[in-house]
Amino acid sequence: MERNTLSCFISDHEGFHGTIKNSPQDFVVIEIDINGQLVNSPNVQEGHTKRPSQPSQAIKRDDKLKQSKPDDTEVLNQDCFDLNVILGPVVNKELEHFTNKVRVRAGEQEKVELSLGTYPDKHQRAVVHRAVRYNFPFLQTVTNQSEIRVREDPDFKELASLASEGEAEEFFRFIDAKVPGSAFTFLPDDSKEHRTSVHHFVSRRFGKLVETKSFTDQQKTFITVRLRERNKQPKKRTIAECQEEVTLYTTFTLRKENLETLEAISYMAAVLGVLPSDFTYAGIKDKRAITYQAMVVKKISPERLLDKVSEFERKGMQISHVRPVSEPLKLGRLQGNHFDLVIRDLKPHGKTQLAELQHLVKEAVENVKNRGFVNYYGPQRFGSGSCVQADQVGLALLKEKMEASVKLFFTPEDGNDLQNKAKRHFLLTGNAKESLALMPAYKARERLMLRALHRYGSGQEGCIRGWLSLPHSMRVFYLHSYCSRVWNEAAKYRLQTLGFKPVQGDLVWAGSEKGLKDTTEELNTPQVHVVTSVQEKDDVFSLDQIILPMPGNSVKYPENLLGQWYQDRLAQDGLGSSRFRVTSLKLNVPGCYRPLLAKPQNITYSLQTSEKPQGQSDQTCVPSLSVTFDLDASCYATVCLGEIMKSNLS
Repeated sequence: MERNTLSCFISDHEGFHGTIKNSPQDFVVIEIDINGQLVNSPNVQEGHTKRPSQPSQAIKRDDKLKQSKPDDTEVLNQDCFDLNVILGPVVNKELEHFTNKVRVRAGEQEKVELSLGTYPDKHQRAVVHRAVRYNFPFLQTVTNQSEIRVREDPDFKELASLASEGEAEEFFRFIDAKVPGSAFTFLPDDSKEHRTSVHHFVSRRFGKLVETKSFTDQQKTFITVRLRERNKQPKKRTIAECQEEVTLYTTFTLRKENLETLEAISYMAAVLGVLPSDFTYAGIKDKRAITYQAMVVKKISPERLLDKVSEFERKGMQISHVRPVSEPLKLGRLQGNHFDLVIRDLKPHGKTQLAELQHLVKEAVENVKNRGFVNYYGPQRFGSGSCVQADQVGLALLKEKMEASVKLFFTPEDGNDLQNKAKRHFLLTGNAKESLALMPAYKARERLMLRALHRYGSGQEGCIRGWLSLPHSMRVFYLHSYCSRVWNEAAKYRLQTLGFKPVQGDLVWAGSEKGLKDTTEELNTPQVHVVTSVQEKDDVFSLDQIILPMPGNSVKYPENLLGQWYQDRLAQDGLGSSRFRVTSLKLNVPGCYRPLLAKPQNITYSLQTSEKPQGQSDQTCVPSLSVTFDLDASCYATVCLGEIMKSNLS
């Protein structure tokens, strides 16, 4: 690994070469909860960790059929129902053959049906009905006792003859979602007679559920369908019914290996039949690692979560410490992270002999232990390895270049897997529907975006709808990524230009240490103090008290050369007059403050040597360094190691 001459380091030790993340086992991350406990520790309260002693009811069909028992109050979502998981690959394949047969026989009077098997549990039946209807809106699902059968839906067929098949699909998904007060708008229709036929069909078939009306916009006439609000007084409910309405929350510790946090959530959501947004977590963890983190899932009982353990394990995930809780987990609700790391293939940077490596390592670790490191955001914050990094998407969003931001969002990475094929297809053709068919079911963000683009088009308005289809936390992530990039550059400029001691105009934190958090919530600005010339002269403050602002509309900027640098840097990106609000996407970035330096706690290390495997020409010993330490939330181990080794790591 080449020594990075561009980074700013705090200490002046020599450092050494080495490689990290040779395997996930070399990079283990364990979350530390707000009580200071490791989330995989036996001391963390467990409860309900045993699998239910009562076996799951078997489905009376092919034993390869998959079982799923979701709550029948769950809201249908296109990315929560992977038929391959819910029905199993055998039955799902039969269903795909059946749908092809229905398409071929379109127009024939003879009815054809397919049995999907027997589902004794009503929750199982509910999720099968919803999943089939969402994936194949032209099918009708019916239950005979506990058997589910599918056949062509005559209502879909009639609407498809009045509108288009694509519109009919979207309309039936809208009806099935049953979101009170929501609306669906058909494409413009200049024929009054034809509009009357559509009105009559909708009123005849769904009159108790919806109301329709026509409206004119820019000399084009549209039909809009709105679900009626539920104004009726609810009947008196039993205590049991009231208890059932109490939201279920289950917490657990997730162990994942070589898997992104959001990818893991998407897969678990598909298996459990819930929304990805029903999962909450304190922070996102590394992909190229073994990580342990706390999570909370909504609407899922501990027993039901444990019932899916084997399916999670096939994807490289394990769950433990499962128990019911009363509320979701908030982002940032952790004390920090514990790291167990191995750096391999150590060798000095310069002409220092290998025998002196012990001294180099000790000097490096002690320096960082005592002086800390520059608190840069790590490469994970920007999507390391991606062709287009998240901060570029965030900049396009801040400039409200919606079409450009979507193209950046779908820029493929190296590789020829399904998700990259789908991205390339979209960029080449602009066909969201075909790209959606290629996109894997677990890529929740991409599928949400493609569905919206298929529905509303890929112009400015369609792209806005696409972004709005993603959870707020995901939309704002891209803006924060851009602001993090600016913060990193500001930290480097501050140290290179103004040196390693506080100077007039620097910002320092005047409140309690607990109050200084890397957060995007509103800040108490009076707690941010501007260093005066007298305080600079008297050395009142130290370098580790300096804070730098993340750009936003509610932060104070330094009152020295660094403040001017911020203005110039934002103007360079076309954000000189930015309000850091994207109203169309309901995004607001107030900004925050981040300490310039960070320090590892409880650091230990051990230098080991081992011979290279037989067969290699060089039989010399290969040193490796095992190091453990704790970092506060939102501090990056790769950045800490970079200071120790004097290298730029990713």
